[in-house]
Amino acid sequence: MPYSIVHFGIPADDVARAQNFDKQAFGWKISDPLKMNHLFVETRKPGEDGINGGLMQRMMPGQPFMNPIGVKSVDAALARVIRAGGTICMPKTEIGQGMGWIAAFQDIEGNLMGFHQAGKAAPAAAKKTAKKPAKKK
Repeated sequence: MPYSIVHFGIPADDVARAQNFDKQAFGWKISDPLKMNHLFVETRKPGEDGINGGLMQRMMPGQPFMNPIGVKSVDAALARVIRAGGTICMPKTEIGQGMGWIAAFQDIEGNLMGFHQAGKAAPAAAKKTAKKPAKKK
């Protein structure tokens, strides 16, 4: 189905405290493999129902829990939101490290929502470690 929720984002005033709570209360696996200050939250095993998400430092007072919707084009999706009467709160922004782009908008009921457009994966590490030809003696 188009426009499915693909991720969730939990803002926290104290990320370590929130991480501890989520692990204890829900048994979620939480890690920071990319060292981006956006922790990965795994709520399910591969093949199980549900989505995974993130845990990050709250950037502004009242920052809500966010559920980004997966889209092929953030630009096209934001244009649809505006035509439907919504308001852009955060323009298209690159996430980094080949992870794509995000944007946030407010629907006509005042709910903050977001979009995520997948990026191209970073070049494979295998290319960097390709074997060099042996030196001749």
